[in-house]
This record gives sequence, structure tokens and C-alpha cells, in this order.
Amino acid sequence: MVTPRAGGTPVPLVVPPAPVGATSVTAPVYPTITSAQAHQLAQLIADDEVSQGLRIGKPRDLASLDSATLVRIALDHARAVHSGRLMPDDFQKDWGIRPQPYDPLPGFTAAVAQDRLAAWVRSLPPPYVGYDTLVKGLDRYRTIAAAGGWPQLSVAPVFGSRGPAVAKLRERLAMEDPAVPASGDRFDAALLDGVRRAQRRYGLNPAGQVGAQTLAALNVPVEQRIRQIMANMERWRWLPSELDRHRVQVNIAAAVLTVFDGDEPVMSMKAVTGRPGNETPMLVSRINSIVINPPWNVPSSIATKELWPKERANPGYLKRNGFRVIDNGDGSKRLQQSSEKSALGRFKFDFPNNFAVYLHDTPAQSGFSKFDRLASHGCVRLEKPADLAKLLMRTTPDWQPDKIDAAVEAGKTVRAQMAEPVSVYLMYWSAFANQNGQVGFRDDPYGWDGKLAASVERRSATQALASR
Repeated sequence: MVTPRAGGTPVPLVVPPAPVGATSVTAPVYPTITSAQAHQLAQLIADDEVSQGLRIGKPRDLASLDSATLVRIALDHARAVHSGRLMPDDFQKDWGIRPQPYDPLPGFTAAVAQDRLAAWVRSLPPPYVGYDTLVKGLDRYRTIAAAGGWPQLSVAPVFGSRGPAVAKLRERLAMEDPAVPASGDRFDAALLDGVRRAQRRYGLNPAGQVGAQTLAALNVPVEQRIRQIMANMERWRWLPSELDRHRVQVNIAAAVLTVFDGDEPVMSMKAVTGRPGNETPMLVSRINSIVINPPWNVPSSIATKELWPKERANPGYLKRNGFRVIDNGDGSKRLQQSSEKSALGRFKFDFPNNFAVYLHDTPAQSGFSKFDRLASHGCVRLEKPADLAKLLMRTTPDWQPDKIDAAVEAGKTVRAQMAEPVSVYLMYWSAFANQNGQVGFRDDPYGWDGKLAASVERRSATQALASR
């Protein structure tokens, strides 16, 4: 979830204005800190590096550094916590979201002058509940790692059985779920509930049977889970410092759409997102119109790889499925599927982006009954698109529910402009936590967690060498 943390951010520091006439080439002037401030700052940064997921292991000993080096490290830490470690060339093309520009020096200068360094450090992280809960989760999983991690399971016990394999399963589940009694060797109803809760946390079918997928999820090393949490914390730092009150959020990895009004989720539904190789990009945009009964203008890549071969193998396939061939006027041709048989169903939610993706309906409803719902070409298919359309159009007088229903029934293609465009966030959340720091995980189907974590670790190591 992307919601602001309760109570907002700490009381803001009074930041002095930039010097008149200052330019980007002006060398920064760092404030002078007292010895007491240097001691406090060293401890604050060392502790914060670990809690904010920027360092694996014990805090650094920064107390022996000279004040100028310590200040540089503090400013670098501020940038990393506030907007991330990555440099522009670390971002993949389909990570279509970038952190906002951030200069920590004015805030730091104010904190030194007002002797409020602790408040300054607390103000640095993203101001969202979802980030705060991951901080708690990171601490929990580091505690598990420090105690030696969890056992690897090789036997899948069944309900009603008893023995060492059941005891080992109990021990493993209890490490993430305090509601599971850690002792005992019987697979009873309480343990069955624990297995189901674990399956829900991992996005698996909560049938209670300990199959291959459940074993694989439970056997992921705790160190890998820590790395996954840290990668997701980094993504939180890319979000704007303030989100619109009315917004649509899609978790690509979990294939779920949620609509928020302020802090409150007002609608949620299953989605189908891009399969590996046809990844749904991360991005931020605004839904400005809804196309009712949309035709499908087939991307050339899909036409070339899938549809033209089907026509050659089975002549007449295109016509039977409502496709028509359109001459582009330059010797090339493209395909369009009529609205009556459109793969987009009855609704298409448009928003500007560089990836030609959108949210849409689908005639293929069977995909929503699956737990693994990464199966599209990159666009996001919706379980309840009509409900979403009516919710987003509630402030548009010309498009109230009865008018939307009538337009769908008429069958003609209509573009309905929204009176109030709504922000949309497509994000790849593969780790997310509740208020107690209990983390839910999804697989890393795109391999983005590993790539992001490696980039953060590389940048952190480079910065550590530079500060010596």
C-alpha cells in the first residue's frame, strides 16, 4: 500500500533561503559542527544506515572521522535515504519512475544551526506507512538472521500426521508467524491455519497443503528475504514526496489494483500483469479518459509474433476473430480488432506514458481465478473494470452509472473524458508489511529485485571507499 504515515512527517526544520545569485556551479559551503554535534551525528548516521536498509551488518564506526568527512557522509546518507542510491544509468528503461531532485544541504545547515540533528535524520525517509512497516520488517528479519536463520525443509508433512518433519515445519513457520506454537510434532488444526497464513503471505493458494511451491517459498534463505525487503525500500524512495488523495495503485508483482481515497482503500480487485519478457513497466501518470467499447489496435510485435502466424496456419483466423487489415500507406499493414470481439473487453483506461500500456477489461475472465496472474503482454487486465469506471467517473456529471451502462449496451466506441483525472501508480512491490512488521512476499518474476539490490550494493560500496 502507498499511504502516508500516520501523523505526517516530523515538524519541519526552518530551512534558510538559498543565497541570492547562487548557481549550480557554486561550490557548496558546509556548516561547521561542534564536537558534540559530530559525536551525535556519527552515532545517528551509523544507526540509521542499518535501520534504513542501506547497510548489511553492524553500524560503521564514524566517530574517528574529521568533521568535514563526516558532514559529506551525512549528506550522502541523506540523499540515499530520501531518494535512493541509484544513479541515472542504473535505471532500466521499464523502471519508468525517477526520484525527485533533492538537495540535503539546506536542511542539514538548518539542523546544525538549530541543534536539531536527530529531527533532521528522522525527516529523511519517505513519509509513508508502507515504508515504515518495511523498516520494522527489516529489523525482524535481521533478528532472525542474527539467530542463525531458519531450517530448510525437505519433507512435506500432511494434515493429521506427526513426527520430526511436523516439528520442523512448526519451528519454521513460528519464526515468521508468532501465532504458530513453535513446539509440538502434530499437524493439527492450528498448524493448518499457520500454513494457510504463510501461503497467503507468499501469494500461494491457501489450501493448507505443503506442496512444492510452499516448500520453495519457506526455504528461501532469510538473507535473500532481507535483500528483497531492502530492494523494495529503495523503490519507495522513488515516489513523489506527496501523493494525490484520489489515486489508483497497481502492484505489478502481486497483480492487484487498489483505489485509494486519502489513506483509505475504497476498492480492490485482482489484475493480470505482464508475463516475464513482456514486463509491465513501473510508472506514474494520470488516467484522463475511459474508452467504452474500444477496438484493439494490435501492436506490431504481437501481430508479427502471434497473429500473422495463426492466419498462415489457419486461413480465415483473423476474420473469424474480428480482425481487419489496415494499410498504413507506406507498404506496411497493421491489424485492428473490432470492438465486438476486442481483447480489451468493454473498457480501456487511458493515461499518457512512453510504454503504450493501459488498464483494460478482458473477455478472458478465467485468468483471475489463478494465483499466478502474470500473463499479459504488459498492459493490466482488470477483474471489475465497470466498477472502476463508475468510481472514477463519479465526479463527471455526463458519465454517471446509467449513462455508462447505456453506452456499453449500445456497442459504439465512445471516449469518455473524466472531469477530474486520477493519478495512477504502477509499482513492483514484491515485499510489503503490516503494522507489526510481518512481511508478505511475492516471487521476483522479472528479476528486478536482484538487479536493484546489486546496483544499490555497488553504489554503497563505491561511496564507502570514497569516504575513507
